[in-house]
Amino acid sequence: MEFQAIKKETRILSPADSTNKSIPSEIRLDPLTGRSARICHFMELKWEKPDFEAMIKGTEKTCPFCSGRVLEITPRFPEEIIPEGRLTKNDMVLFPNIAPYDSLGAVAVMGDRHFIPMTEITPGKIKNGFLLSMEFFKRVDELKHPEAVYHIINWNFMPPAGSSLIHPHLQVFSTSSAPNLMRYEMDSAKKYLEENGTNYWDDLIRIETEDKLRFLGRIGRSSWLTNYAPMGVAGDVLAVVNGVCSTLELSDKDLSDIADGLTRVMTGYDKMGIYSFNMNFFTGAKDDEHARFHLLFSPRTFFNQALGATDVGALRNLFNETICMAFPEDINKMLKDDF
Repeated sequence: MEFQAIKKETRILSPADSTNKSIPSEIRLDPLTGRSARICHFMELKWEKPDFEAMIKGTEKTCPFCSGRVLEITPRFPEEIIPEGRLTKNDMVLFPNIAPYDSLGAVAVMGDRHFIPMTEITPGKIKNGFLLSMEFFKRVDELKHPEAVYHIINWNFMPPAGSSLIHPHLQVFSTSSAPNLMRYEMDSAKKYLEENGTNYWDDLIRIETEDKLRFLGRIGRSSWLTNYAPMGVAGDVLAVVNGVCSTLELSDKDLSDIADGLTRVMTGYDKMGIYSFNMNFFTGAKDDEHARFHLLFSPRTFFNQALGATDVGALRNLFNETICMAFPEDINKMLKDDF
């Protein structure tokens, strides 16, 4: 396993006195897929949070997920999929996604409360949202539905992360068509197993644990680390669950540990002034020996907060080339205390 980095340097002349100034950057290659990520645009990882009261004012009046409307206006599953139409757990509700990613798409609304700041999201709330989603996955798996191959949860939290609604919710779907990066990872991990006789993810965690530069900690079977080749401008955090190949193999304890870890990561990024994130499940299919269940947490913010300039520009959108504004090893130091 190689952790490759191409170090770069830009030289400019200072406008004040024409002295030479050197600006470093780095292109890192993901050890599994070879995907490149640029470490550049160095700046202090510190943002001002917006006026949340002003941001959310009035949004509850038309929110389809608030308790007065969620059971009245959201759709129901056909009886052959979910006989009762929707799934519920306490004040959480799961129903079909009217803008589905796939033929088995759902939304899981994470309770009655319309707005929850990132640091007030509890491990219990996250776990219950996951448990409700797992019930959906188990139902379609028991039906032997042809799409019940990869069981995925996406979480877009707040508008900078692409959420069109303030109310916390998860995108939940089962699919036989693995998304791009997940497919690249699985193909590469299968090749790695064939060539090395070992599981890539097991080797990665062993190396990262020994190296300590990016390792954050272990919670139960889940190992947490800052990603070597980040997706996000403020880095991102990877969690790998030991011995688990697919989503349906996660135990109740695993879900508790994952929820615990996510709240620790949220706490760390909140200190930087970040209040929004994407989180995705990455999973193999049943009996995929080359796979390990893992998730990626990627904070979302702005290149220019005053203008609302998104953190996804042409490099990311058209080249799929990611940019991170700090070394993952330095981001690790900022998050470490919370582990």
